[in-house]
Amino acid sequence: MSFQSLARGLFLLPAFLSAVEGAPTKRSTNPPLRGSEALVGYSSTEKIATGTKPDIEYSLVPGQTANPDLGLYLDFENADNPQPIRGGIGSDDPGPRNYWYDRINSDKLAPPGTDNGLTINAQWPLGLSHNRLGIDNAGWARQENIELMPAATEMAGVDMRLEPGAYRELHWHVAAEWSLVLNGSCRIQAVNENGETFIDDVSAGDVWFFPPGVPHSIQALDEGVEFLLVFDQGSFDEDNTFLATEVFLHTPLSVLAKDLGVPVSAFDNIPDDELYIFQGTPAPEDIEEQNVTTASGVIPRTQSYSYHFSEQPAHEVAGGSVKIVDPLTFPIASNFSAAIVTVHPGGMREIHWHPTSDEWTFFIEGQGRATLFTAVDSATTFDYRAGDVAYFPQSNSHYIENTGDSDLVFVEVLQATEFTDMALGQWLASTPKQIVKDTLHLSNETLAALNTTKQYVVSGKT
Repeated sequence: MSFQSLARGLFLLPAFLSAVEGAPTKRSTNPPLRGSEALVGYSSTEKIATGTKPDIEYSLVPGQTANPDLGLYLDFENADNPQPIRGGIGSDDPGPRNYWYDRINSDKLAPPGTDNGLTINAQWPLGLSHNRLGIDNAGWARQENIELMPAATEMAGVDMRLEPGAYRELHWHVAAEWSLVLNGSCRIQAVNENGETFIDDVSAGDVWFFPPGVPHSIQALDEGVEFLLVFDQGSFDEDNTFLATEVFLHTPLSVLAKDLGVPVSAFDNIPDDELYIFQGTPAPEDIEEQNVTTASGVIPRTQSYSYHFSEQPAHEVAGGSVKIVDPLTFPIASNFSAAIVTVHPGGMREIHWHPTSDEWTFFIEGQGRATLFTAVDSATTFDYRAGDVAYFPQSNSHYIENTGDSDLVFVEVLQATEFTDMALGQWLASTPKQIVKDTLHLSNETLAALNTTKQYVVSGKT
């Protein structure tokens, strides 16, 4: 019996009669909340409806009839009714379903035959994160942390936008902050524990880093700015930072006056709530006007909080390009290592793993997929779009394949003193051939094709 038939049947049940003293008995026009006890269990008179099998119309997409173990990417984006079918496994699905999710997550709806068991959830779309909106249209911020990705214990991230002239309020964190500017430009400023000052202008592609406890501010320049923040604590919460306004609001005014050497009346106009993201006076064009000189001087260049990563040329490889920033070139970011990877259509970030760190990845452009393999035999394939976060635990192997028709761009962030990985191809090529042959039964021709050089990105057919 269908849900619709069941609902109609409930409304055809005999209605209760209601009696009002001094008035004629009237039949209720609305069925009661609960049905009759006669509906419980077996009934010799109940007839099961026949001929109610849903009529599902669909067409399989290219690759969907292939051997499931090939794991071809299935493009469901333009499919009217995508189905959980791969080769000879799966079956149709009449719903209820969310067709929008199914179309952009084909590897969840119809996973490769090589997927098995249960890994962590290695995907979070920031589009599903709650967006915190700034005052007076000044910007917004949305975050990912262990509340949303429980297994992402070592790092958390924030995507933040500031309109021209807007500030991220003066603040500090208990976590270290690493940032990549995604678009636009901004002025960053800080003072360290020695009283040394820092100020710089950064633009799309540049990186900054602020150690724990170092107070700093960010102000968007004329074109506004959007930047990615990565913190070295999976439990980090952007809403729980230490704000200048909150320090003033929660310290006795008499104590503030004594500490700063000013009368209490000096605080008559302080904000009555935190600002977080707010509009401000545009920064002067000449940065020197804001370059505060103190007895302690400026932060030494070797300990600079910014790195103009945008000016570093990318290292070209067969399937795209890679460029790395880590403490070898950016010393202040002592435990943050990152790579910006570009994968051309049809190519893929080679199968690899990081021996000493989890990997936190943010997708900047394009679309791709990755299979996370966790020992002993668990594997899950995920589909990613721009704005998504991926998380791959330490030593768990994975790849990232471009499944679109334009470049795929993403940033991999590690908690490591140097950006390193182990590549599957290089490992096998650097191992005595007889050992590999005895283990995997590969042919001599296959063994001869392996490359002892790390590929980073390999090319492939679209």
